[in-house]
Amino acid sequence: MRFLFPAEARLRKRHEFNTVYKMGCKINTPHFVLLIQENAQSESRLGVTVSRKVGNAVVRNRLKRIIREHFRCNRFRLTKSVDISVIAKRSAGRVETRAIWRELERLFS
Repeated sequence: MRFLFPAEARLRKRHEFNTVYKMGCKINTPHFVLLIQENAQSESRLGVTVSRKVGNAVVRNRLKRIIREHFRCNRFRLTKSVDISVIAKRSAGRVETRAIWRELERLFS
């Protein structure tokens, strides 16, 4: 199995994010909001939103890398083809990588 994260596995357009936001199921955790919706694509897709309220560019990019890496390594576990949007809360920028990984494990399971 190849653990790639190609462009087809990403939510990129505004209308794709809006569809997930309006129609998706919402799951809250202390540091993230996960929106999930089934799609008609052949594979699951991920979109990540980290606003400037979370931290500076270094912090925001670090969070996005961690979230994408978790999805890349674990998307084979998803049984259905879904669109997932992960929104970072303000407190997410002050959390260490292991805690983020554990929280994402609970979200994706």
